[in-house]
Parts: sequence; C-alpha cells; structure tokens
Amino acid sequence: MMKRFGIALLLIMAMAMSFGCAKKQVAVTPENASGSTAVVEASADNNGGSMDMSSQATEGQLAEEMAAAAVVMADAPIYFDFDKFDIKAEYRTVLKHNAMMLQKYPMMRVLIEGHTDSRGTSEYNLALGERRARAVQDYLIVLGVPATQLEIVSYGEERAAVQGASEAAWAKNRRAEFKLIK
Repeated sequence: MMKRFGIALLLIMAMAMSFGCAKKQVAVTPENASGSTAVVEASADNNGGSMDMSSQATEGQLAEEMAAAAVVMADAPIYFDFDKFDIKAEYRTVLKHNAMMLQKYPMMRVLIEGHTDSRGTSEYNLALGERRARAVQDYLIVLGVPATQLEIVSYGEERAAVQGASEAAWAKNRRAEFKLIK
C-alpha cells in the first residue's frame, strides 16, 4: 500500500515539476483506474492555442518508467553474510541494474538502508549496518552513479524484515535496501 502511495506521489510530483514553466493549466483532473488523478495541461503558443501533447506524453512516460525503476530497486535487497559487509558476487548484477537505472534517471535519489540481525550490541549493529549501506553506496559510485543521488542510513537490528531467532530469520535481516527519496 505504501509503495503504491509512494509511486503515485512520485508521479504527481514529477508531472507537477515538469509542467511548471510558462504554461496555462486547464483544470481537468480525471480519475484513472488506480485511484490517482492525472492533470492534463495545455500550453498556448504565440499563434493561439495549440496543445503540446507529444511532450506531455513523453514526460508522462518518463515519470512512469522512473516509478517502475524505483519499485524494481525496492524489491531487490542485497543480503550479507554474518558479521560481513562484503558485496557477494550474486548481488553485483542487481547493483549494476540499479546503477543503470540511477544513471538513466538522474533526478532519482535513493536512500540505502543498512540492516543487521539481532546478534551483537546495538552500537555494533548500527556500525555494521552503516558499513553495509556504505559498501553498497561505494559500489554504485564506482559504477558511475553520482554520490548526490545516494544517501545512507543504518537501522542496525531495529527494523527486522523477519522476526525470529533462527539462522533463516537472521539471514533475511542482514541486508541493505533501497528506498526512493521524495
């Protein structure tokens, strides 16, 4: 539910920002199937009132593509071994894909969250979560993503993905996740 709200908010913000310059707004706000509203814009040129629908369609497509890229990134956490912050070879492909998306959409900014399992002290886990988030950030920067598009935070053991005290639960909690910054 929150992802859908975030995507809808992102689309509305992208559309508002892209249509904000020297254009007349026609107040048409039809509701689409997903429940969000779309604003149709018209621009008047010096000759009298032609609609610039091709650029509107292109900007709308860009916003949709960017939202879809953010969802794919959010659904692909990077998992780590116990007490490690090395990026495993199996996640390098995911990070390369994320880097391509971030390069394709330079206006997109993401927060990289570092997480740990419940073993260890809170202080140690916060530091380990930060090292995990920073390792992902550094890898993306090496792949060509500008540092201005990336922020990091560590939650340590505080935001567990899976509750429990088993190896399977701990393994799911040792991760870095991507969240879209609005």
